[in-house]
Amino acid sequence: MRISVFVAVSMFFLSLFAACSKDKDQTPVPTQTPSEVLASTAWETTSAKNAEGKQVALSDPNVSNFVGFAYFKTDSKFTMYNLDNSPKMKGDWWLSLDGKTRFIIARNDAGAELFRREVEITVLTKAEFTYRIYPTAGNKAVYFDIVHTPTTHAEPAK
Repeated sequence: MRISVFVAVSMFFLSLFAACSKDKDQTPVPTQTPSEVLASTAWETTSAKNAEGKQVALSDPNVSNFVGFAYFKTDSKFTMYNLDNSPKMKGDWWLSLDGKTRFIIARNDAGAELFRREVEITVLTKAEFTYRIYPTAGNKAVYFDIVHTPTTHAEPAK
């Protein structure tokens, strides 16, 4: 009985010692916040899907206004360009604390507000950024998911 208690106590202290002496290399790497993920790369619109999950052409009038390259900066500024590199919009951006909603304020060259847009994020990973748009306000049955993937496309010169 004494030996088994001794062995149990010894095993306990050895496990504590092992836990306290782990290499620093085994420390978990902090994960990125949703805002950091969005700002970590340039994004290109690569597809769109309707409420039934079917592919929709990027030229479709319901989604064509949302197609292009997007650059979300860590200073909460953004720029967007059409696929032909022509300027689309610029302004301010942020995400909700839970990372499920993206907000933008588009601004003109003088900094005056042109419009605001709020979209529901359905996917936000390092490999995909997808948000949902509703063509008719208040009608949640009809929607389109705008899918973006990372791109190495350099931001066009201003």
